[in-house]
Amino acid sequence: MKKLPDEVVHFFREQGFVIVSTIDGHGRPHSSCKGIVNISPSGKVYLLDVYLRDTYKNLKRNPNISITAVDEHKFKGYCLKGKAGIINSEQLSPQIKKAWESRIAGRITQRMIKNIREQKGHPKHPEALLPRPEYMIVMEVSEIIDLTPHNLKGEALAEEEKR
Repeated sequence: MKKLPDEVVHFFREQGFVIVSTIDGHGRPHSSCKGIVNISPSGKVYLLDVYLRDTYKNLKRNPNISITAVDEHKFKGYCLKGKAGIINSEQLSPQIKKAWESRIAGRITQRMIKNIREQKGHPKHPEALLPRPEYMIVMEVSEIIDLTPHNLKGEALAEEEKR
């Protein structure tokens, strides 16, 4: 398991969702949107998956996984690669269950604030309609890929140092 720099942990904690890629039964990539419940500097990532469908089946066959997130505004992003396992909800710690509930409450709050500001979005609160998770995906990161273009990395470092 690879330790994650604070910058990477912070970046992923700020994301509303990530793109999770697994390998299907035909050896092809399968991508889907998932929510991060928790990410630790030790290199563990807890992902929410509520539908027990393709991602679940793929991970049962092949534990290889990648998680990708980008911030279009900052022109920055990361891809985390590693292996993942499935943990049934009964086996989840109370802290992870609480983190999931907090994440959903935060998403609903943000959607309500945007709706009050009259920023058009989904007319309902889809997060509130999600079923309770039956399991979680737990990834152990083995590789970090910085997706920031090479010519912009120097600028990003200079900006960080100014803060």
